[in-house]
Amino acid sequence: MKNEITEIPSKGEIVIYLTKDKKVQIEVKLEKDTIWLTQKQIAQLFGTQRPAITKHLYNIFKTGELKENSVCSILEHTALDGKKYRTKFYNLDIIISVGYRVNSARATQFRIWATNVLKRHLIDGYTLNEKRLKEQTLKLQALQRAVKLIGSMKDRKQLEYKEAMGLLEVISDYNYALGLLDDYDYNRLKVSHTSKEEKFILSYEAALRVVEKLKEKFGGSDLFGVMRDKSFESSISSIYQTFSGKDLYPSIEEKAANLFYFIIKNHSFVDGNKRIAASIFLWFLDENCILYKGDGLKRIADNALVALTLMIAESKPSERDVIVMLVVNLINRNN
Repeated sequence: MKNEITEIPSKGEIVIYLTKDKKVQIEVKLEKDTIWLTQKQIAQLFGTQRPAITKHLYNIFKTGELKENSVCSILEHTALDGKKYRTKFYNLDIIISVGYRVNSARATQFRIWATNVLKRHLIDGYTLNEKRLKEQTLKLQALQRAVKLIGSMKDRKQLEYKEAMGLLEVISDYNYALGLLDDYDYNRLKVSHTSKEEKFILSYEAALRVVEKLKEKFGGSDLFGVMRDKSFESSISSIYQTFSGKDLYPSIEEKAANLFYFIIKNHSFVDGNKRIAASIFLWFLDENCILYKGDGLKRIADNALVALTLMIAESKPSERDVIVMLVVNLINRNN
């Protein structure tokens, strides 16, 4: 029968060692990529008394077989009374060294078990850290691309004066949030200062009425507002998606930003996608009473709206999260 390994939910730092005969069960501490036991636990592990362990430790250090400062550490230990104490622990090297002097069979069993636990611990830890590092790198790169997108827009298309001013205004308006580069790097970025109470639920029928009114305003093209497919309806329903009974986009700002993005990127209309998206975006904010600040000024200036519309249109699909986060931060209550 193999020794059983049971993890205790304590930040992954404690595992249970159970001997083959199941007569001895010990809480083993994992820290600094090795295994640690107190003198009392070592004695329990090898079926002897603590004075015997003390004697073996003394001899090992006296002969120079192992250096005390390299195999011992003062670590925090939670006692049965719930209090935390700083206690001297001994690592795997010296545990095995003592074990071969006291009970070689038990020492061999424990060494095999500990090696497997450490291998799993190191591989899992490496995998998690590698995944987190990769995610952080991708997020940082994505946000850097979004900032670059502002600066390089002039190279992608010939900008009118109004559009160029809009890009500059985005940089100015969003200056407080350029620190998000650090927040992304250290996984601190989050949606905040948003509005939860919805005063208006957008329906497909109501959105179609807006498109009809826009046709009257921008009626110069017979193709304006002519649908390519059913993706416009999907853009609207998508912002009200739920998972396990909870909204995927819980705040008004998140719904608005994603609605803006979806309408532009889905290219639902033969002509007018950007104008329709921007108009419905502003209408949605206004109906939910968050288009204007307390001082009566628009939460997002006209030029900034033009720039954001261009950014979404020119952005890559992989930049969606960054663009949406940018829009949310520009229209939240912190701006």
